Amino acid sequence: MTAAPRPRLRFADAARPALADTALRRDLRDGAAAVRARRAAAVAETPDWAELRAAGRALKDRTLLNLDACLERLERAVTAAGGTVHWAVGAAEAARTVARLAGGAAVAMPAAPVLEEIGAADALAAAGSTVHRTGADAEFPAVRTAVTGVDVMVAETGAMVLLEWAGDARRCLAVPDALITVAGIEQVVPDRADLEVLLRSLPRSAGERLTPAVSVWTGVAPGDGPAAFHLVLVDNGRTRALADEIGRAALRCVGCAACLDVCPVYERTGPGPYGAPPGGPIGAVRVPLQRGVGSAATASLPFASTLCGACADVCPVEIDIPEVLVHLRGEVVDARRGRPVPTPELAVMRAAAWTMGDPQRYEAALRGGVRWARLLSRGGRIRRLPGRFGAWTDARDLPAPPARSFRVWWRDRAGAR
Repeated sequence: MTAAPRPRLRFADAARPALADTALRRDLRDGAAAVRARRAAAVAETPDWAELRAAGRALKDRTLLNLDACLERLERAVTAAGGTVHWAVGAAEAARTVARLAGGAAVAMPAAPVLEEIGAADALAAAGSTVHRTGADAEFPAVRTAVTGVDVMVAETGAMVLLEWAGDARRCLAVPDALITVAGIEQVVPDRADLEVLLRSLPRSAGERLTPAVSVWTGVAPGDGPAAFHLVLVDNGRTRALADEIGRAALRCVGCAACLDVCPVYERTGPGPYGAPPGGPIGAVRVPLQRGVGSAATASLPFASTLCGACADVCPVEIDIPEVLVHLRGEVVDARRGRPVPTPELAVMRAAAWTMGDPQRYEAALRGGVRWARLLSRGGRIRRLPGRFGAWTDARDLPAPPARSFRVWWRDRAGAR
């Protein structure tokens, strides 16, 4: 059995096929524009949108600061309602738990980010289960086990709340004999009253006035729905993110995907280069926060952003994603400082610091750099820098420097007075 899939390439390398696919880029552009327009219209109809965002932020922050107590309360409520709670530290453990509970039976499994995160489909297949990826599958009546995700869990009652547009997961609440629900530990809220804020803000942030299907289920009831209910709570690095005073804000995420449709990077690459979900701006912070920045793939994600701030502007729970990205970039740099052989970027920065630390060295380097740069230029542009510096010009042209630097121009101008 394999663990959840992990990104293998640095973001810039993984993005090249998507950037070269003009049809994909056109579809991404048109799709994002349509969602942005729908979202703007839906939000404009809500006069208290700013208050809803602030309330969502306060609700999620309050929950995260008391997450241990909320989860214990949730476990008691689920157990009292006839369900069983399973705790999983990592993605592989969560996937094994799901496969064990399915017991090799055929499984209906509507799409859900957390299920993709843990690699549930692969684990089930390896354990002998046939996976029907959607509840609309025509073999569905014969499937007696279902695996779903969830959007919100209510600690007070043990209720699971799922918002969806197609209604596939709703069928899983009635037909199968056993229901397995997988959730990240941050998806809990303390009380039923807290649902009001999220049920109002989440659909509009996703570009709709209302969600067509809102399903709520709690434990088991004789003669009504599945006879067995299992809740698998997944950590998979979330407590690591929770311990980061700046990064924990990313755990407020309610999964609306609004940040994806306003991100200029995501609009050009789609989800593929980010590796395992979530993708887009929230994935660029969640994945490094939960996995660390030790690998080249995860260390590259905080740099997959223009820091334009559009994601922070649309977030329904006011996650300042650019702030977290800058924080993570600092962690990446700090992690590389102790290496016996510095990275090329760090070596360049050290050389630049040494050069700029002395006026004579700086002037000499400037004169030499201008000469070489002008030799490389064609038509006023440098289209390809040599060696490792070529990464900078792979996606952009570099203007050739002027024959005289500003310093020389200023010195000549001052001397002529």
